[in-house]
Amino acid sequence: MYATTHIRTGLLVVLAAGLLLPAALGAAAQQKDYLSGLEADKIRDAELPSERIKLFISFAADRLKKVQYELSRTTPDRRRGQRVNDLLNAYTGCIDDAAELIELGVERQHDIRDGTKELESKGKEFLAYLEKLAGGETNVSAFKDNLEDAIEATRQSLRDAEKAAKEMAPPPVRRKP
Repeated sequence: MYATTHIRTGLLVVLAAGLLLPAALGAAAQQKDYLSGLEADKIRDAELPSERIKLFISFAADRLKKVQYELSRTTPDRRRGQRVNDLLNAYTGCIDDAAELIELGVERQHDIRDGTKELESKGKEFLAYLEKLAGGETNVSAFKDNLEDAIEATRQSLRDAEKAAKEMAPPPVRRKP
């Protein structure tokens, strides 16, 4: 009887661990691989969807600034192409997440006007830089596919922001008593 109780307890522990492990792995997978721990914390701590959108846009701007730095360096480096690819992927992820938050904000009728305006203004700057990079003198063969993805993601996010601006209800008008 004593051995049977230990076996049952052992089986319950193994079963519980088997059930909890996927949940723990899922929570760990929710952090985006292109965000630092500090950036992920900032996103989690932002209370409003509009604030989150602005954060993703600022992170995207940071990635593009790093791309500019990598491409302006004059010392030869065989890993430059990989770093630029990684930065462009991270940029695309940030822009996609901002666009996703806009869609979700419209669906849930959140006030995302500030975030939408930010994306519209910064997104145009981002797109101009990316298109200049694609058509410029820089050899983009090492990161051409990711550059094209970044351009398309930026265009799509601008379309989403424009659509959201049209679909959002106007802000309430306060009347004087």
